[in-house]
Amino acid sequence: MTEWINVVMQGVLVGGLYALFATGLSLSFGIMRTINIAHGDVAVLAGFGAIALHNLLGWSPLLVTLAVLPIAALLGYGLQRLVLNRTVGEDILPPLLVTFGLSIVIQNGLLMLFSADSRSLPIGELSTASLALFDGLAVGYMPLLVMGVAVALLLSLQWFFSNTRIGRSFRATSDDPEVAGLMGIDRHHVYALAMAVAVAATAIAGVFLAMRANIAPTEGPSRLLYAFEAVIMGGMGSLWGTLLGGILLGVAQSVALKIDPGWGILGGHLAFFAVLLLRPNGLLPRTRER
Repeated sequence: MTEWINVVMQGVLVGGLYALFATGLSLSFGIMRTINIAHGDVAVLAGFGAIALHNLLGWSPLLVTLAVLPIAALLGYGLQRLVLNRTVGEDILPPLLVTFGLSIVIQNGLLMLFSADSRSLPIGELSTASLALFDGLAVGYMPLLVMGVAVALLLSLQWFFSNTRIGRSFRATSDDPEVAGLMGIDRHHVYALAMAVAVAATAIAGVFLAMRANIAPTEGPSRLLYAFEAVIMGGMGSLWGTLLGGILLGVAQSVALKIDPGWGILGGHLAFFAVLLLRPNGLLPRTRER
């Protein structure tokens, strides 16, 4: 029994990392109704950026993370303002094609700069330190930190959307961009700000991924898949649904891995398929199912 409790607990904590990956994707869809194919590659780019800063300047992981976030936000704003705003509209194909091209550019750029070797961001004793619980159970400080950051980020975004003028502009533009424009809201600026927040959130996930495991330049598409599954399971555009979807995905993978070492990824895909069959709109959809 204790062994299975540990399996589920580890899956829940892995779900915190998946929720971080999915938050940026959920924001881009919830506000702009676009799916960023380069989402996973942006996370990997942030991870490699953190590794490069650490190697060049010798900064601690905390300082590296604080340095990466504003850079990621600026890149997200510029990308949306200068490129993606030209593709936003009724047709979903243009942003898909543009972000697909961006994905290829990022992957090949990372391969040129860092080669195909996988790398990680060293965090010292934090990588192995753990907190003893009961009956021989222990949980690592690093997974707990990731889950804590994921919950804190979602709480901050929830407060931001509900209690700030810019947050209310996000919600208004998401609900009806045409009416929001008539009320004096510059939707192109709002979209760019939303992408800045989304890319910054994705960068956090990428840096944590580099802390927890080795990352490779071509890893982006697989991370996009996990983020997409978490968003769909939780409900498109639902922040807390994103956390629930990430946890469900992590637990499914952890349980399947316990049953058979080759079933880990398959277990997550089966959970995704089951949610699609039973709750096509997700577990916590923004709107009621019809």
